[in-house]
Amino acid sequence: MRGPAPLGYEDRTGFKAIFDGSTLKGWDGDPDYWKVENGALVGETTEAKPLKENTFLIYRGSSPADFELKVEFRINNTNSGIQYRSVQLPQGSPSGNGTIAGKWVLKGYQADIDIANQYTGMLYEERGRGFLAPRGSVGYQSAGAKGVIGSLETSDALKGYIKDKDWNQFHVIAHGSTLIHILNGHVTAVFVDDDVENRALQGLLGFQAHVGPPMKVEFRNVYLKSL
Repeated sequence: MRGPAPLGYEDRTGFKAIFDGSTLKGWDGDPDYWKVENGALVGETTEAKPLKENTFLIYRGSSPADFELKVEFRINNTNSGIQYRSVQLPQGSPSGNGTIAGKWVLKGYQADIDIANQYTGMLYEERGRGFLAPRGSVGYQSAGAKGVIGSLETSDALKGYIKDKDWNQFHVIAHGSTLIHILNGHVTAVFVDDDVENRALQGLLGFQAHVGPPMKVEFRNVYLKSL
């Protein structure tokens, strides 16, 4: 049984490139783990340089409210993610699980990525409310309610569109309280956040390098459009 045709991705009308393809201009992260290589922003850990906590490459050009983001990614191990409408924790502050935040730690919405593609495409809140919209779901949260209110293609069907250790296209849309993830042209998660006390309507963009075994994640062709 064939799934729906993928949504278009290549149209960049109104989008602005926020990565120049050759330097870290406009981006801020730990130079021990982030660099530019072959036209991509690269986060990499090694056995000689492991991470004690997740660290982030943070975009300093703006703190978008309503926006669309288009970016290609490739990962070879463990986990990563695209942070948006996030806040940077003060260095030295508690960051969860008994740890103290380093210099480049973000808290907020995350378009999740993992090498096993168990979570890739879902909406997770880093250092916050956790799993908000599993892949294949329409999620909702308010002060008094939380849960799945609708479904998309199944998680397994959506997993089938993901390219293993190859370049994938992620399209994130944030408009008001509605957040949408589109991966390789297929909607993977939708979340309506009416939890006024805990939601974010504006914040930082960033990319994650994850604790654990050595890993490498790459991001290229990063385009942002304000709505």
